[in-house]
Amino acid sequence: MTTRIVGRTPGSSALSAGRRARELDALADRGEIDLLVIGGGITGAGIALDAASRGLSTVLVERHDLAHGTSRFSSKLVHGGLRYLASGQIGIAHESATERNILLTRTAPHLTRALAQVVPLHEPGHLARGAYIGMGYELGDGLRRAVGTPGSLLRPPGPIGRDATLALAPAVRAEGLRGGVRGWDGQLIDDARLVVAVARTAAGYGASVLTRVEAVSVTGREATLRDLVTGETVHVHARAVVSATGVWAGELDHDVRLRPSRGTHLVVSTARLGGSDVSLTVPVPGSSSRFVFTLPAQHGRTYIGLTDVPADGPIPDVAHATEAEIDMLLGTVNTVLEEPLVRTDVLSTFAGLRPLLAGADDHDTSDLSRRHAIIESESGVLSIVGGKLTTYRRMAEDAVDAVIRRDPGFASRPSGTRSIPLVGAWPRHRLGEIAAAPRLVRRYGAEAPYAAALPTGASAACGVTAQELQWGVAVEGALSIADLLDRRTRLGLVETDREQSTDAATAAFARAGVDPIEV
Repeated sequence: MTTRIVGRTPGSSALSAGRRARELDALADRGEIDLLVIGGGITGAGIALDAASRGLSTVLVERHDLAHGTSRFSSKLVHGGLRYLASGQIGIAHESATERNILLTRTAPHLTRALAQVVPLHEPGHLARGAYIGMGYELGDGLRRAVGTPGSLLRPPGPIGRDATLALAPAVRAEGLRGGVRGWDGQLIDDARLVVAVARTAAGYGASVLTRVEAVSVTGREATLRDLVTGETVHVHARAVVSATGVWAGELDHDVRLRPSRGTHLVVSTARLGGSDVSLTVPVPGSSSRFVFTLPAQHGRTYIGLTDVPADGPIPDVAHATEAEIDMLLGTVNTVLEEPLVRTDVLSTFAGLRPLLAGADDHDTSDLSRRHAIIESESGVLSIVGGKLTTYRRMAEDAVDAVIRRDPGFASRPSGTRSIPLVGAWPRHRLGEIAAAPRLVRRYGAEAPYAAALPTGASAACGVTAQELQWGVAVEGALSIADLLDRRTRLGLVETDREQSTDAATAAFARAGVDPIEV
């Protein structure tokens, strides 16, 4: 008999406008806190979870929304570090594989899955190209085995025949196709969903997660914060302040030296690629280590990415694709397609800025290390920069370790986040037992039955239900229509989807008894 799992109630992990208001009101009278975290991306949320789970009184502030910046514009991959092996970065490759294993098997099995990566091999030169790519996949599989990820989850790589290649990737050009190479990596259902899950888990351990709160002035022991909803300010004393503001770290510490890199993606209809549910992986002409990927996503969309180019000049709140990047991505993926994609196939684009550490003589951001570093400013603020989404947990652990080492008054307590499941987590092999639609289980895991039990109402585009929208307001802390459409559901990626969903989003706020803010 199959057990019907209904999951755990959101309880103290729920984020809402009401909780935000209460915790902001209490902050002024709270006295000294242990840690103030500035930045609500994946790194800041991870630090809040690590610190709160160690028993530190923790407040996270974000001037926009959770995952507003780089953390919603990734490839949604949980990388195993193959690219770093190719460039000789053995340590970070192993770290990536380790953190991928933790996400897939312990902390977020409900938000992750195994993704097949198919490299089609056309003649001429298919044998040499296949051997080279196959060798790289074998090295990556060695890392997979070394960190203990089961082969039943990420299967060993290997060659596949012509028919199998076309079955997996129907849009591939048949002429001259001799077969392919298939590897495996991890994929998130969505990067912004991961950030929200980490932040909510931190809130469940007692952290205050406060969006639309700006750090006006900061030192290593105090900060003046402004509520961007009401305009009111509050002064906070903290034993430590950590900046997890990514490419904007220089705004708080001018000594932080970064070389931002822009990664751009295109959004197309999955139907345009034959409905494929694999990642079509295409070598960039002239490079032995760079690829363009197609990445199946939510709402019948596929992302095509990604670029890796210097992002010089002022840092915008939201980056945008350039015409040259769009042309490069289309041109590369079209080298293997039967029917080339054209500009009218591109429904939208998105771009994120990676906070790469600058070197003394760096000239190509694709060669810069993805290692992270913790830098202390003259005022005592600790900034964590570099790194990548897959290794967020390790970055957070290192940041909190640095806070504890610097202050002998903190109890030395090791991080436990390797084994802390995020909200909604449930064993992968038992996800099918959860009493909710599979689509909701993929988004909410063990919380799916609670989301499904909310009142019905007007649905949004792409089959997003009224319950999902209301869950985003009542449990996931959305304060505005943009929060709901751009980050909780990702409907805002395509303008027509946004237009068709705005009324349903407005109704969801009304059902939750909350007035959305204007942004």
